[in-house]
Amino acid sequence: MRCRCDWVDTSKLDYVIYHDEEWGVPVHDDRKLFEFMVLESAQAGLSWYTILRKRAAYRQAFDQFDPAIIAGYGEDKIQALLRDAGIVRNRLKIGAAINNAQCFLAIQAEFGSFDAYLWRFVGGQPRVNLWRTQAECPTTTPESDALSADLKRRGFKFMGSTIAYAYMQAMGLVDDHLLGCFRRVK
Repeated sequence: MRCRCDWVDTSKLDYVIYHDEEWGVPVHDDRKLFEFMVLESAQAGLSWYTILRKRAAYRQAFDQFDPAIIAGYGEDKIQALLRDAGIVRNRLKIGAAINNAQCFLAIQAEFGSFDAYLWRFVGGQPRVNLWRTQAECPTTTPESDALSADLKRRGFKFMGSTIAYAYMQAMGLVDDHLLGCFRRVK
């Protein structure tokens, strides 16, 4: 049996697959970076597993996470999203996704890609931590504080430091696979 991080509920196959194949793998694709920004911000106050189970519905409801399309959503689309039982039907979180798409496009225009902007917060290389248990792993770091503050300054919503850190973990800017986990890079 493979050793995995403490947070993985091995009775949930989709959770295992997410951990084994995605979590902590460095991402440099702007579309996927935006997808996880929407999903992580939707998670606020909920469990990640709740959002993971809704991921396919989010892809469909949010036009495959195309920020250029989402940035132009109007009230009719917002109302349709509020009726979509497959996603978290929270007006503030839906509004944040639209707002964040607009801000995301502005960063792409300024830096050439969101990837170029984002990876500056870790010097272009994943930060590899040496945690033995999930209890040792922080929920925020100076890097997530800096990312969150800069995103907020640029107008992003639902991107506090805790969400920013979870985002950094998911997108592989931080390698928080526990010592002993088979997914550790080093």
